[in-house]
Amino acid sequence: MTDTQDIRLKKLLFRSQHRGTRESDLLLGGFAAANLATMTPEQLDRYEALLEENDADLIDWITGRSAPPVSRDHDILNLLVNFRLKT
Repeated sequence: MTDTQDIRLKKLLFRSQHRGTRESDLLLGGFAAANLATMTPEQLDRYEALLEENDADLIDWITGRSAPPVSRDHDILNLLVNFRLKT
């Protein structure tokens, strides 16, 4: 792992653990801790884009309360849904 990649993973983990709501901190922080190291650069890009969304929308998509927009309905969101079901 390069220094640049290590820094990126640490930043994504921090952003995942410090979202602003306890529910999001726990869900996204746990997911990031368990999965970031094995993601491809493209998957990291998609995850980073998801972190730009607001917590309420993310939680609604992950819990199935609402459908995500097509641009956010991808493998990383599916991994988040499955992670939530396992925890």
